[in-house]
Amino acid sequence: MSTSFVLKNLSIGDGPVTDIEVTGDLITAIGENLSAAEQIDCAGLVALPGLVDLHTHLREPGFEQSETVLTGTQAAALGGFTAVHAMANTSPVADTAGVVEQVAALGREAGYVDVFPIGAVTVGLEGKQLAELGAMANSKAKVRVFSDDGKCVHDPVLMRRALEYVKAFGGVVAQHAQEPRLTEGAQMHEGAVSAELGLAGWPAVAEESIIARDVLLAEHVGSRVHICHLSTAGSVEIVRWAKARGIQVTAEVTPHHLLLTDELVRSYDAVYKVNPPLRTATDVHALRAALIDGTIDIIATDHAPHPIEAKDCEWNAAAFGMLGLETAASIAQLVLVDSGLSNWSRLAQVLSENPARIGQDPNQGEAIAVGQVANLTLIDPTAKRTIVAESASKSINSPYVGLELPGRVMHTIYRGYFTVRDGNLAKAGRP
Repeated sequence: MSTSFVLKNLSIGDGPVTDIEVTGDLITAIGENLSAAEQIDCAGLVALPGLVDLHTHLREPGFEQSETVLTGTQAAALGGFTAVHAMANTSPVADTAGVVEQVAALGREAGYVDVFPIGAVTVGLEGKQLAELGAMANSKAKVRVFSDDGKCVHDPVLMRRALEYVKAFGGVVAQHAQEPRLTEGAQMHEGAVSAELGLAGWPAVAEESIIARDVLLAEHVGSRVHICHLSTAGSVEIVRWAKARGIQVTAEVTPHHLLLTDELVRSYDAVYKVNPPLRTATDVHALRAALIDGTIDIIATDHAPHPIEAKDCEWNAAAFGMLGLETAASIAQLVLVDSGLSNWSRLAQVLSENPARIGQDPNQGEAIAVGQVANLTLIDPTAKRTIVAESASKSINSPYVGLELPGRVMHTIYRGYFTVRDGNLAKAGRP
């Protein structure tokens, strides 16, 4: 017998106060004065379609000291996510049907969110030979997004071949835009701060030149390209130009590139070391504007956990990467809603609807409506919280520790089951 409950007195995005009835794994009614055996008071909460992250590093298999599929998806649920896309830079690399099926199976076993594996573009992420793209696409995991993230597919011939290959089954190549010859030994954004600190600079053109090349390749081939973690004002202008030209390009920005700048590197705290690097205030302003006007399609966390020893060391020796799953919704609220520049509808687009569309995720990112699978995120927009080091993740390399951020995910409902209830992690209800 299917269980049924009613979420009372909440707002769906920017809409009026209403109730939502969930029976089994479906939304079965929306309206006023709904009743069921279990009624949950959600007064003041905002309901969004379950959040979707197109760029998550779950680290398993191979790097379980940093994260596992279980701990990473628990962190995702606490952040309001009901689906994540797991990057391929594991060990072994997710470059075969067997590995992507293993990652998907671990996600189902954990039961907190849908885990969609991203397949590697090249064998071993080495940039020399195309991986088994077709086999991964036709596997049980049904991979549709391919990326060598962490490394750039820098060979233009190989990138062209990848774009041609995925076109046959409607896939997308997600590019880590970093010209390796321009970033050898780079430690932070190349600019005034890097000059003062004497750290090797990472020029904006290293990102922008790859994006320019790849949008032209996508146009030539007639295929889809997605730009990972876009970080500079110049990159925004290239993507804007490409979209105006009708090129099939989408782009993401991370929460940290919307909030933090290279000025933080003055502390030499390696928690701020990330790839691509934190940029300038001018870049942050351009990224925010592009997110609001639609040039940038989505926010993606680039959740990159590392063990303590990889971050609690001198800057040059530290690993690149930051946590992001448990704080993404708060930063999105700060940038889009609390700023007064946008609204909850846009937040739902960039953190749910658009990433699900780009990733071709079944039953994710759909508008909240009767008959849809009950993947829901309920946020208290008035809550304030100071970020602490403790996390559901196995790692603690969050750049936001000590900061006060707005909003709190109170309930995450995945396929009709609470994975987060009253702000606390619940036992996964799915097998």
